[in-house]
Amino acid sequence: MAHYAKIENNMVTQVIVAEAEFFDTFVDESPGEWLQTSYNTEGGVHSNGGTPLRKNYAGIGMTYDPVRDAFIAPQPYPSWVLDEYTCLWDSPIAYPTDDLMYSWDEETLAWVEVTE
Repeated sequence: MAHYAKIENNMVTQVIVAEAEFFDTFVDESPGEWLQTSYNTEGGVHSNGGTPLRKNYAGIGMTYDPVRDAFIAPQPYPSWVLDEYTCLWDSPIAYPTDDLMYSWDEETLAWVEVTE
């Protein structure tokens, strides 16, 4: 099985799973194009050691950047910066590594421990 993302105006509008043979004969006359996406790819790395495809697995609402040939999620917070290599968003401060749970507070630009 393979995964395919429909791209309209560089936005992912649909993701389907189909056999490659089916998709080769699939006819969709609506606007946009279909691109293959890899369920096992994140940040330009394939989790099973395979060949990564388009930096990240596509999801509805993501952007397709044809220059980078990458699927990019919406920016989660204004302070976060896109990593040009992984096409993932980085917080201005690294996530704490003390095994506690945190959420990002954009107002203070800090990780805040989740206590509930």
